[in-house]
Amino acid sequence: MRAESAIKPEKEDLGKKGEVIAREYLAVNGYRILDLNWHHGHKEIDIVARQGEEIVVVEVKTRMENYAEEPWEAVTTSKIRNIVEVADAWLRIHNVDLETRFDVISILIRREGGHTLEHFEGAFLPPVN
Repeated sequence: MRAESAIKPEKEDLGKKGEVIAREYLAVNGYRILDLNWHHGHKEIDIVARQGEEIVVVEVKTRMENYAEEPWEAVTTSKIRNIVEVADAWLRIHNVDLETRFDVISILIRREGGHTLEHFEGAFLPPVN
């Protein structure tokens, strides 16, 4: 149990670092950040932004460069369902009636410093059922 406690803060720190990088990237590219780490029950969306007349819900995935999979590969079907559910709640609670797009920002942190960022606009559509 101790090993899990020691690992979790590092993972959280890496995730927070990725979210800061993503926020800065979005701001520089003309997105207006509306919400960060918004919770609905036990589920969360990382970033809610606005680009023109469109709401953009952004899932940020961050990994160290030597990780076995690309960060974006961690966006599973169940994760997509959760993101869509929380996004729907955010839109209803904030009384927003704009087109909504779901993006993924994938960040690889390099051990020697720096990072690589990939932005997948319209990475997925809400499931039909």
